[in-house]
Amino acid sequence: MNTTPQVSDLHVVRNVPLPAPAFVLSEIRRDADEAAFVAKSRATIRNILSGDDKRFLVIAGPCSIHDTSAGLEYAERFRTLASEVQDKIYLVMRVYFEKPRTTVGWKGLIMDPELDGTDNIPRGLMVAREFLHQVIDRGIPTATELLDPITPQYIADFISWSAIGARTSESQTHRQMASGLSMPIGFKNTISGDLKAAINAIGAATRPQTFLGVSEQGVASAVSTSGNPDCHVILRGGENGPNHDEDSVRAALTQIEEAGFPATVMIDASHANCAKDYKKMPGVFEEIIRQRAAGNSGIVGAMLESNLIAGNQKFPQPLESLTYGQSITDQCIDWETTVSLLRSAADNL
Repeated sequence: MNTTPQVSDLHVVRNVPLPAPAFVLSEIRRDADEAAFVAKSRATIRNILSGDDKRFLVIAGPCSIHDTSAGLEYAERFRTLASEVQDKIYLVMRVYFEKPRTTVGWKGLIMDPELDGTDNIPRGLMVAREFLHQVIDRGIPTATELLDPITPQYIADFISWSAIGARTSESQTHRQMASGLSMPIGFKNTISGDLKAAINAIGAATRPQTFLGVSEQGVASAVSTSGNPDCHVILRGGENGPNHDEDSVRAALTQIEEAGFPATVMIDASHANCAKDYKKMPGVFEEIIRQRAAGNSGIVGAMLESNLIAGNQKFPQPLESLTYGQSITDQCIDWETTVSLLRSAADNL
């Protein structure tokens, strides 16, 4: 009789191997034209962050992608609007597949692509990569939040700009990951509103790092990086209220400069800056544009959560009951409001 106590996997229900990143990349390939577009869009964003390109950067789109058909309809509209405002605004589409959770909830299309709790992550990786492929083919630069440190190996070659979220800006794992990413990165202030964590994150991500990772072949590896020079802060408000007002922005720019980094910020018109109320988001965005138009060139960009239909809807619920084009995560402004805001911003900048 075996009396050795079990000390491993006491709480693991299953452990499903993932396809190697190289396999997923070979199934949904990136051609030379797509690679050139991604490289060009990243260079444009770098130039905006540095001030060499005087346009305003706007990251806009659904809080999360849960319905790829609605997402592609949004992308088609987005492409037309981006062309209309391109002289003043460089539009990048939010293509968010991973949703960090304070407690529990749907964790995004990569984690649960069927929206039914089956957590078919191998399929989710394929669905996410295919969606990015279709968006890039439409000539639309993409933005996402990278949450799991393994995810970039599967999708990062299609991403033009990435965020490290408020819950993970303090994480050593995410700072190390960011140091090796190939696109510009924005670090959000923390949920509490603390800006120092985001500034410290830039300090870590711009330097060489070595950490545990996964190779293209899917093998655990030690990854060494050179550091990512294209990092910036995102103001998203906090538990004590918004931080998009003129005094808060001025204080943030001073704090960033005193830390030895370029005095630039992107401002999120969503989240705590609008108290997660989509009806307040337009006013926040207009205030951001007002400050930039008044001469504050330290504000290099803004973020908007936008979808086909305003607000959000309860989830989980039967999939056939979901409203097409409406968020199942955070509230979003609708398409008509998005167009109005961005046309007005282009006129005012």
